[in-house]
Amino acid sequence: MQFSELNIIPEIKKALQDQEYKEPTPIQEQAIPAVLAGRDLLGCAQTGTGKTAAFAIPTLQILHEGNEYRNSRHPKIKALIITPTRELALQIYESFNTYGAYLPINSCVVFGGVSQKPQEDALKKGVDVLVATPGRLNDLINQKLVSLKNIEIFILDEADRMLDMGFIRDIKKIIAETPPKKQTLLFSATMPKEIEKISNSLLKNPMKIQIAPVSATADTVEQRLYFVDRVNKKNLLFQFLRENKEGSVLVFTRTKHGADRLVKQLAKEKLIAQAIHGDKSQGARQKALDNFKNNVVRVLIATDIAARGIDIDELAYVINYDLPNISETYVHRIGRTGRAGLGGIAISFCDFTEKEYLADIEKLIRKSIPVIEGHDFPMLDTTPLAKKVPSKGRRNSGQSEAKKTKMSTSGELKEKKPKGNFKKPGNYKQGKAKLGKYSK
Repeated sequence: MQFSELNIIPEIKKALQDQEYKEPTPIQEQAIPAVLAGRDLLGCAQTGTGKTAAFAIPTLQILHEGNEYRNSRHPKIKALIITPTRELALQIYESFNTYGAYLPINSCVVFGGVSQKPQEDALKKGVDVLVATPGRLNDLINQKLVSLKNIEIFILDEADRMLDMGFIRDIKKIIAETPPKKQTLLFSATMPKEIEKISNSLLKNPMKIQIAPVSATADTVEQRLYFVDRVNKKNLLFQFLRENKEGSVLVFTRTKHGADRLVKQLAKEKLIAQAIHGDKSQGARQKALDNFKNNVVRVLIATDIAARGIDIDELAYVINYDLPNISETYVHRIGRTGRAGLGGIAISFCDFTEKEYLADIEKLIRKSIPVIEGHDFPMLDTTPLAKKVPSKGRRNSGQSEAKKTKMSTSGELKEKKPKGNFKKPGNYKQGKAKLGKYSK
């Protein structure tokens, strides 16, 4: 099917042609007609499947065709999109501007971590579409700077992530400010029981779309696994970056401290990288993301909480420097590459203490990740974590690594700096991602 076959107005078709969008993804093909027909929608699809366009395109069309909208010089908020992170909010806002380039529709994005004044000024001018993170939106509602009484379309994106981040109470407060009669769209990469309960209370006779379960990893992503001692992970990364000098590299660490430390370690090796995590200011996060998107910086070190909104064209490599302790997170991470038909490579470093995480991941994705043998930093340390930590004076001795780390106020983990001697990097050859042109 082509986008031209969907019942999309000429103005949006022209914007899609500008972006060289030709064929809709499966979720777009199913969701766009349903939303245009006024149906509530429950969409479950893994990252990289085109969910944003699936709700942005029909939302813009519905607003454009509304008589009240056309006659209003000072529009009121008719569509509200709630999303968990600043980066994802900005991505969605940019998508609405892209698909609505030929429509006189005003969009605005609000999120915390930056001055509220510019957002207030934008809202005062009149907004048709508001994209927001829950915390800042509730602040604006409490200050009587935002009214949601005219909402016609309510979209909850990345619902599972908001559940993980503890935003459900904020979401319920926001929903209470919206009118009972509205069209509601809920999108989630996974569908835990809590999300099912929320969908049952929000949606009325919804159309349900499920595109590839969370356990499915994209066929376009080549997965590789390296067993390596924790103290040698950085050396393996140094070696990889020297051997593979082309293509963007997104590296995931489990903690904010680990991300910052890795940037400093790379700098000592004359390998330039930037970090993005919850403790960075919004300006610093956006600058790092822009530098990465524009190829100013080739390597971006990220934590999971900051990475959901990272959408990079032709991302060659994703490296799991630390394996995630939540299996589904692995699928989300490697889904940053191999998007929209492009090839990509996902590399995971696994030390002995992470083998339990690896077993859970392989159980979820229902296959074994191919192991790269014979590299220069093979795993030698097979000492359980409990035996590495002296019991004297350590309350948490014997607990898992995840339990011994502390949570920060932003929901990310803080980690103590490990000690150990590092070997000098050796030499090995690495394949390159197969990148090519594609139609989004």
